[in-house]
Amino acid sequence: MLRFHPKIAPVQVAVFPLARNKDELVERARSLEAELRPHFRTQYDEGNVGQLYRRQDEIGTPFCLMFDYDSLTDHKITVRERDSMKQERISFDSLRNYLTERL
Repeated sequence: MLRFHPKIAPVQVAVFPLARNKDELVERARSLEAELRPHFRTQYDEGNVGQLYRRQDEIGTPFCLMFDYDSLTDHKITVRERDSMKQERISFDSLRNYLTERL
């Protein structure tokens, strides 16, 4: 696992849907990644959740965003921090500020 400082990490934020066969999750996750792209080095990915997290840990991505079914109703996304493995739910409105402060 690479532990790049967040400012120099090749990918700063990875975004993925909980299920790749659910169009509404995929579309919203892709849309969120596109919104963040002008501000951070981002990557969109799909697949098994555990493998996605592991793949991003291997390349040193400091933050992973998981768009899940709850995100459709509560307008929050799960943010996982690489170093602490801590996960928390952040509202879409405050997500960019949250990431900016930590990156």
